Amino acid sequence: MDSAVALCMLGWVLLAPALLAEQEVENLSGLSPNPDRDIFVVRENGTTCLMAEFAVKFLIPYDVLALNGIDLITEQASLAIPRGARIEGSCGSTEAELHISWLNGAYTFRIYFSKEKHTMGSDGKAKETEVWKISKVQLVYDTSDTSHFINAYNPGKHTASTHRLSALVTPAGRSYVCAAQQTLTLISSDHQKGITVYMSDLQIQPFDIKSDFVFSEPYKCITDQRERLEETLPLVLGLILGLIIVITITVYHFHLKLTANQPQLPRDRSLYKNM
Repeated sequence: MDSAVALCMLGWVLLAPALLAEQEVENLSGLSPNPDRDIFVVRENGTTCLMAEFAVKFLIPYDVLALNGIDLITEQASLAIPRGARIEGSCGSTEAELHISWLNGAYTFRIYFSKEKHTMGSDGKAKETEVWKISKVQLVYDTSDTSHFINAYNPGKHTASTHRLSALVTPAGRSYVCAAQQTLTLISSDHQKGITVYMSDLQIQPFDIKSDFVFSEPYKCITDQRERLEETLPLVLGLILGLIIVITITVYHFHLKLTANQPQLPRDRSLYKNM
């Protein structure tokens, strides 16, 4: 009897971590006011551990048989993630993943995240900081899908991946925000063709989310910062120019008042005798 109890307790100890680390995934794209922007959430132990919002487009080259029946020509297929796509994900202390698939597995878009320490130097002193980044992006696609790949030559499944990727590098504990378009190039197993991934209007955080369904402090991309500067610079220059004009008019007006109160000296020297 005691051995049976011990076995039950041992089984519970072994299963407990798996039960406690139970994960859920949610596709909340239907809540987005932008029909092109998707919202994906991965939750662990009842709280959010990964959030991603973005609009994404894929430009995929594929071969088509020419009219002469001999040569091959290259066409381009453009597609996006449809609403209702199926998602999977995993969270960890230094590694996280988001998998999005649709059309019964004909397409799968995978994003891999990692967190690491970076050593940065300032004023001659080395400082170690923790950052997260996208370390790999992968797309599995099927040219048998005739709705996008029309008359594809030798149709079938292919996998395209990035190589040595270090994208969206962000300080740990913050979310990456960028309205501007980000471009990634993936190399396909289909004769090394280049697949282009366009991501825009994005906000992503794969680690250290403090509140459920709420992004942490945003870290804006350089492109957005530059565009913000370009928008505000004319306004700042206009204010400075206006201030210079006001100062100039004020000084001139003050100068006129001073000169008006001074006695006027006669230009004819003979008149000085009568003064």
